[in-house]
Amino acid sequence: MKTALAKQFKARLGMAGAIASAMLFAVPVLAQDSRLSLADRVSRLEQQAQAQNQGGTGMVNQVQQLQAQVQQLQGQVEELQHQLQDMQDKSKAQYIDLDSRLGRLEGKGAGTNTPAAGPGAPASSGSAASAPAPGNAAPSTAAAPAGAGSSAPATAPDAASQAAYDAAFKALRAGDYAQASRGFRGFIQQYPNNSLTPNAWYWLGESYYVTMNYPVALEAFQRLLSQFPQSEKAPDALLKVGYSQLELKQTDAGKATLQSVTSKYPSSRAASLAQERLRRLQLQSAIR
Repeated sequence: MKTALAKQFKARLGMAGAIASAMLFAVPVLAQDSRLSLADRVSRLEQQAQAQNQGGTGMVNQVQQLQAQVQQLQGQVEELQHQLQDMQDKSKAQYIDLDSRLGRLEGKGAGTNTPAAGPGAPASSGSAASAPAPGNAAPSTAAAPAGAGSSAPATAPDAASQAAYDAAFKALRAGDYAQASRGFRGFIQQYPNNSLTPNAWYWLGESYYVTMNYPVALEAFQRLLSQFPQSEKAPDALLKVGYSQLELKQTDAGKATLQSVTSKYPSSRAASLAQERLRRLQLQSAIR
């Protein structure tokens, strides 16, 4: 009996030793597997963190690029708005100026101006709206110009000359500037010594100025000033010479002309307009 119990105890002891040995061998393996698993997980976490960092850097770069593009677009929009405002101001000033002159002329009557007489000038060869001169050809501009020193009296408008002038003026008021320019050129060539000729030169210049044909407009205003310096239209013509020079990018000449308007005709409406334009030019220079 004792022998059987001893054998059974010994067998159980051997089994326990085997189990213990197996556990001793298994623990390092499990520990190694656990360490490898942790390293892998750390590696994966590092990779994920790196990917997130790279993605975050990419997002930051994209945001910065978008901000730069938005700033650039804002600058372009502001520049376009400034250009649009300049164009609107110019258009409004042209409209107000032309409308006021038309109103004053309409209120006074077409034949009230009596400036000194002078010979007419031929139509400009560079004008797209020029028409053949009706009647007699105009004398050469080499003839003595009319002005303060001219002794030739101005001819009062008769029915024919008045009708020709009124037709051109009506076309101008209707906005048919090509027809108006042809009418005023024809009038100047056919009636060079008429008292309405200075007005015709002025409105000829206006018909080109409102259509932005500034070189021809400048020529017409200068012809008026050279041939009829004592005309009622002289201050307005000198003002428009300055405007035309500015539109032609002759900035220094334009400013000088506007300043001469204020000095020669200080109490005129043209002088007020010249001062306003000079203030605007100064403001634009300060902004830029």
